[in-house]
Amino acid sequence: MKPPDQNFGSDASARHVLNVSGGKDSSAMALLMAGRVRGQEHFKRDDMEYLFCDTQKELPETYEYLARLEAELGSKITYLNAKAGFDHWHKVFGGYLPSPQNRWCTKMLKLKPFEAHVGEEPVVSYVGLRADEDRVGYISTKPNIKTRYPLREAGIDYKGVIQILEDSGLGLPTFMKWGRTNSGCTFCFFQTPYEWIRLHETYPDRFEEAMKYETIDPSDPNKQFTWMSEGPLTDLLNPVRRDEILLSGIRSKVRTIDKSLVSVFSGESTSSVEACLLCQK
Repeated sequence: MKPPDQNFGSDASARHVLNVSGGKDSSAMALLMAGRVRGQEHFKRDDMEYLFCDTQKELPETYEYLARLEAELGSKITYLNAKAGFDHWHKVFGGYLPSPQNRWCTKMLKLKPFEAHVGEEPVVSYVGLRADEDRVGYISTKPNIKTRYPLREAGIDYKGVIQILEDSGLGLPTFMKWGRTNSGCTFCFFQTPYEWIRLHETYPDRFEEAMKYETIDPSDPNKQFTWMSEGPLTDLLNPVRRDEILLSGIRSKVRTIDKSLVSVFSGESTSSVEACLLCQK
């Protein structure tokens, strides 16, 4: 049975737009809406537009994964932000780094370009929120943009997302192999100290670039702009601190895997991450 259009009824004039991030959930959602999931073919939309809001500071694996996804979909993914990326807005905000309290990166590099691209006409925006998630993120509040969550509608959880990606041949994003959990900007402030260290080990030049964005002024407490609330990235270069974080990160991942397995077999949700849907899904 085809699910009802919860937003515009039978209004054929509405544009249908899906933001992909280069991550696993939005990619699985794109495959679902392309009719590539067995038993869920009724979700297929031939008029879907696929967008990617490029911060110009993405991981190399993100671009590679998007290219592969584009091939799987057989549809073009339109890249936004060709003229104004992270560095532009970093200057506009006076060197102030984005944070969970001030997510100007999501607003200016994701949400605003998306809203400008779709304009004022009726739009259905598809967001990759899974059925097992209790998640908060930035979505448009413009009255002409209505939001739909296909993965939730289809009852697709974490295990289901993995299955979709495996069945399609796309697989998981390769950045997950070296420790990055989600897609998003290379310098994403939602990274854990463990992920920052793994970034340094994998892309030392990107880590050094991230350090250059930080501002530490001992004489002015208002000029302490760091990516981590715990302190500057240079702290992670201390061998003792580094080893502690790596060991703690490995233990945390083991606990997360164990907890995920419990949730898979019990049917209980374990996710309550408050992050940026447009970036990290």
